[in-house]
Amino acid sequence: MGKVCTKFRRILHIDTIWRRRCREEFGVCENLQDLETVGTSYREVYAKLLHPHRHILGLWQLDTKGLKTLLYVAVDGLGITGWTYVPCLNTHVDGPMQFKPAFRIRLTETKSAVVECMEGRHRRPHCRHLRIRKDRLTSQCKKTDHLKDSPTRLREEFGTALFLDDTLRYHCRTYRRLYLPFHGKCARLKQITGITFHILQIHLTRRIETRGGEIFGDVDELSRVVREMGEQVLREQQQQQEDGTEDSEGHGGEMCFYGVETGTLDGSVWHSPGVVILFDENHLGFIDPEFKSFFLFGRVQNTFQNVEAASPQAFPEMIKNIHPDHVYHP
Repeated sequence: MGKVCTKFRRILHIDTIWRRRCREEFGVCENLQDLETVGTSYREVYAKLLHPHRHILGLWQLDTKGLKTLLYVAVDGLGITGWTYVPCLNTHVDGPMQFKPAFRIRLTETKSAVVECMEGRHRRPHCRHLRIRKDRLTSQCKKTDHLKDSPTRLREEFGTALFLDDTLRYHCRTYRRLYLPFHGKCARLKQITGITFHILQIHLTRRIETRGGEIFGDVDELSRVVREMGEQVLREQQQQQEDGTEDSEGHGGEMCFYGVETGTLDGSVWHSPGVVILFDENHLGFIDPEFKSFFLFGRVQNTFQNVEAASPQAFPEMIKNIHPDHVYHP
């Protein structure tokens, strides 16, 4: 438009237009003081920083065997910051996730965008290279002091679980994009960080009568109920495949459901049927009668932007690409 005529060119240099675009598209807050400090304009921030790097915003998962960590990339003031997220160790289930900056994209005095690595032993910003191909993000840094991080500092920052992964290197990492799931009749809880991989599939249409809580005092009786419900679910699934029908909707009221935990570690897969207990909107538990174990889950309270799937098909396709198909069909 700026090449059409002089008037259009003047209009496109009105900074309030670009300030609105930065705010509505990327959530940039008013910060005129920072603009004056950097000596730039909202037009330059939009055209040279935000718009060219819009595809990097969102949530990413480290694509490697072993430990899985998250990378959250978001607009941060007049820049873009990538944050490494890991679960907090030795804290209450409601504790927030632990995070630290991995890199930052900012405008220089010459009005060009640069990627600064913020990891390493000395924490001095230095150059980092980012590359996106479809759903993959590659981060590469050639600074060698990343490989000299002491085991003590790593344990202090992220805990001993992270230290177990010998693939922890900052100089080159590849991530897969993650989307928040769409909701359906069968809820799935998926572990996306850590060394092992777990899925808890909750059959929302399969309520379990608790008999006032008495059933939880008899493990044998609880195992029998879970086993019978599992056989019933299997029969109905086979019938639905033959008839081409779907599950009927549940009728609410009860807080316990039939569920199946699927886990993988080093290529091995196991399935454990059990009971899912919904305590409130932020907490649920899983009882595994076979191993006589109980797991408590808390909802992550962190807020992530730009993590919605582009379509209802995008989320299942993403999950299919990340993990083997056989994990999702117990």
